[in-house]
Formats: sequence, structure tokens, C-alpha cells
Amino acid sequence: MPTEPIIEVKDLTKVYHMGGVDVPALRGVSLAADRGEFVAILGASGSGKSTLLHVIGGLTPPSGGHVKIGGKDLSAMSDSGRTDLRKRTVGFVFQKFNLLPTLTAGENIEIARHIAGNRNSGDKEFDSVVQILGIQHRLGHKPYALSGGEQQRVAIARAIVNRPEILLADEPTGNLDSENSLKVLETLKELNTRLGQTILMITHNPDAAAFCANRILRMRDGLIVDE
Repeated sequence: MPTEPIIEVKDLTKVYHMGGVDVPALRGVSLAADRGEFVAILGASGSGKSTLLHVIGGLTPPSGGHVKIGGKDLSAMSDSGRTDLRKRTVGFVFQKFNLLPTLTAGENIEIARHIAGNRNSGDKEFDSVVQILGIQHRLGHKPYALSGGEQQRVAIARAIVNRPEILLADEPTGNLDSENSLKVLETLKELNTRLGQTILMITHNPDAAAFCANRILRMRDGLIVDE
């Protein structure tokens, strides 16, 4: 008996209203991802891939269509339900690391546990995550003292410390040089293969998509045009 996809998107549209003009960003996107898959969405700037990721993660409401996460329709959820989804079920990694500059690397990771209400979860999960990401020796440093690759690995640790079912990565190597980009891609690939983490990554880089993903979707002008 086939299992239900963990991510299911059906006829998704998104229209932005800018200066009295309707600007379509998504034009009827449908896709599905199974548990444990690593799916890359490849496309140029303006293709709609970031908008798609933000709608799937509940950060942006769609204009039409449906998104189901673990069989639950986001459009049927309350605002608090979508907030809880982002705390517990979906982790985000962005091109900009978005670390709090006044906190150490360890504190930046810990704050995600506190926000999700996991204050009593102990140190086992925390230690496991930072060791997988190879940042255990950098936890006492603030972001300014870390390399770009280290900052992104801290951001990934923060995103997965609550063990979300899905990790959404928005151009995770966009601000990195080639050496640090490779380290981050290797980290994401290991999370997928070692932990079975479901990952949906958007990128404009075909080499990054080919290095990590089990499946590559190509977007252009708000549509998926190729797989």
C-alpha cells in the first residue's frame, strides 16, 4: 500500500499585487516529496522557487491551491497551527544565516529549543546535532568569529535541533565561497543519508543540485517545467 507523501502541493498559485499590477509568482505548481527524499528545485532568479518554498513552509499564504504537510492541509490550519508547524515540523535554512550576533553559536542553537518549548529535552539531541555538523569546538564563539561555512552549519544545527520532519533550504550556499559551499552541501547530504532527513532545497546552481539531491525539479516563470 503506497504511503502518503510528506509534502504534497496541488495547483499552487501566488499573485503579488504591486502598484496596482498583478504579478504572478506561482502559476499552478504541483509536486510531491516522500519521507527521506532530498529534492532540489533548480531555477534562475525570479523563477518562483523561493516563493514556492515560503508557501510550503507556511511563511507566505498562497493565492490558490493547496499544500499538505504530513497529510495536513495548511489552508485549514489556524495561524497558531501554522506557527506550531514552523516550530516543530519544518526547519528553515536561509541564504543569510540569520544568527543573532549577541549570542554564541551554542546559544543560537539553544534558542530554537526554547522557542519550540523543548526546555527539558536534555543535551543528547543537542550534542548529537553539533557533532554531526562538526561545530562542537566553535559553540562558545559569536557569529563574527566564525567563517561563513561555520555560520551556515550553526544555522543548520538550529534548524534541525528539534528534529523536524522536513528541512527547507533556501539557497543555503548562496553567500559562500566554493570551499565552504562544498562543506555545507556535504553536511546536508549526510543529514539526508545518515538521519533520513527529508530536505527540499532551492538553488540556482545545477552542480549543487546534482551533488545532493535524489531528484531535481526545474522551475521557470512560476512553473515546474522539467524533472
